[in-house]
Amino acid sequence: MSPSTRRLIVNMGWLTLVILALWQGLYALIGDIALRSPLATLQFTAKFVTTPQFATHLAETSKAFVLALSIAMASGLAIGFVLGLKRFASDIFEPFLIAIYSVPKITLYPILLLVFGLGLSAKVAFGAIHGIVPIALFTLNAVRNVKPVLLKTARVMGLSSTTTIRTVIFPSALPEIFAGLRIGFSLTLIGTLLGEMFASQRGLGFLLMNAIGLHNVDVIVMLTFLLTGFAGIAGIVLLLINRRITAQA
Repeated sequence: MSPSTRRLIVNMGWLTLVILALWQGLYALIGDIALRSPLATLQFTAKFVTTPQFATHLAETSKAFVLALSIAMASGLAIGFVLGLKRFASDIFEPFLIAIYSVPKITLYPILLLVFGLGLSAKVAFGAIHGIVPIALFTLNAVRNVKPVLLKTARVMGLSSTTTIRTVIFPSALPEIFAGLRIGFSLTLIGTLLGEMFASQRGLGFLLMNAIGLHNVDVIVMLTFLLTGFAGIAGIVLLLINRRITAQA
């Protein structure tokens, strides 16, 4: 384990302890009316995650998220590579990507519901549109910033376009591309959960929205804890991978 990795893990450990301390302090101020203590949440979580109800909703969310992330990654990488390799197309379409990225995605959800209806397709589409654009923008800039000397060397060596992309452009652009995938991962997860919250009958987002409507504090805090924990752990793992890729580049 490298010193930087060890330092990151130690810092995250301290951050976790600080968050738990703040959580306990906030619970002492608010009480049971709107919060639960860390210990009570852990106990409730341990019981709830073993229920068939949780397994059903988790499977639905996992399926929707994996599909949405796959679509976002494939589409974002394809768009980013095409625009990054074609300067003229990039100059035309990059402003449109930035404009789309700045639009609040929730305003598009009624249209997605009309197109896909209530169900898995709408959640997948809503999750995917959150991740496609940032992945495409990061990939575009990564491909565009490949050192010209590497491309000239590939041309001198007579490499084909496919070989140049596979052996020169992609390895050089990979650190920045992976940074875009990290952001796309997080935004796709948020989009999938939002899709479940507003128009779905299954999934963790639906479970959270239902708990809010019933003022079920136990379930609200438990789901917030689980989702935050998952996002945090996934973020750390992806950051460590990104650092290793950057160090090897």
